[in-house]
Amino acid sequence: MTNHDTRGRAGGPPGLPPPPPPGATALPPGTYDGTVVLVTGGGTGLGKAVAAEFARLGADLVIASRKEDRLRAARDELAALGGRVTAAVCDIRDADRVAEVFDAAQGAYGLPDVLVNNAAANFPVPAEDMSPGAWRAVVDTTLTGTFLMTREFGRRHLAAGTPGSVIDVGASYAWTGGPGFAHSAAAKAGVKSLVETLAVEWGPYGIQVNGLVPGLMPHDDMTAAIRGNLDPAGALAARQPALRVGLPRELGWAATFLASPYARFITGHTLVVDGANWQRRGLVSPQVVPVREQLGRAAFDDGAAAGQRTSDAGATSPRTPPAGPPPSPRTPPGSPPT
Repeated sequence: MTNHDTRGRAGGPPGLPPPPPPGATALPPGTYDGTVVLVTGGGTGLGKAVAAEFARLGADLVIASRKEDRLRAARDELAALGGRVTAAVCDIRDADRVAEVFDAAQGAYGLPDVLVNNAAANFPVPAEDMSPGAWRAVVDTTLTGTFLMTREFGRRHLAAGTPGSVIDVGASYAWTGGPGFAHSAAAKAGVKSLVETLAVEWGPYGIQVNGLVPGLMPHDDMTAAIRGNLDPAGALAARQPALRVGLPRELGWAATFLASPYARFITGHTLVVDGANWQRRGLVSPQVVPVREQLGRAAFDDGAAAGQRTSDAGATSPRTPPAGPPPSPRTPPGSPPT
């Protein structure tokens, strides 16, 4: 993959320093010995990167995803880091299947001590073009799936009387809104609210619930369309206040801290790992370009929309973006890490 970890401008300010090299850990070796960590969307991308950092610190891993082939490859890669790894095919929108995954994890290693809700769905679409099926595809995965996984985790720990830690991967447009991503922004706002609500409900029982928001962190599992949009990347670093993009392992280090014994008094918090990019503002507001134009869409056709309302047969898959160019790299983070 093209190396995106570059400085923004030759001769300009240096930006934030690069992180330690791959293989370094944020916590002492063995921090997660005897700990079971379940990561959804753990077969690819940022989910796999998060799982890898837990593995380096001794955790037993359960990675869950909808695609078995990706899970097999990830399982072998993660096992090479030295820990035990189990892979489970799971559609997190299915409460029965969610329970089965927890049963399998518990049978293999014991009740998961840490749950990382990383699985999500997303694609850019103007709100006026979005079918009910497209809305459900994203909200049911990103919000309902996260709730179902978290509920199962919480119920089992409440019944057992044991502490636990939940980390929900969010997006910065949970605060700001996400034009072009109304479905995902609404879902991620719901996830942020879940973090804050359940931290209070379950804190008395020793269960922490935190959020974790990635910035722009290119990785090899990005789709060809998104990667193609990022690869003319001389300008990518210059668009970040850090003057560099993030690296997936930096998200993993943050996750291992939040679930660690060193963060026991942190709960109900959402940590943003994006080099301050979501807070960036120019001295002069940029020109407004309507979402339809950014996505290369023709003017809204009410006649076509009326036809769409008569049938939901054309619902868009949660993993297949509709026709049109991929989102701009200036789009707030929120695309599915997997």
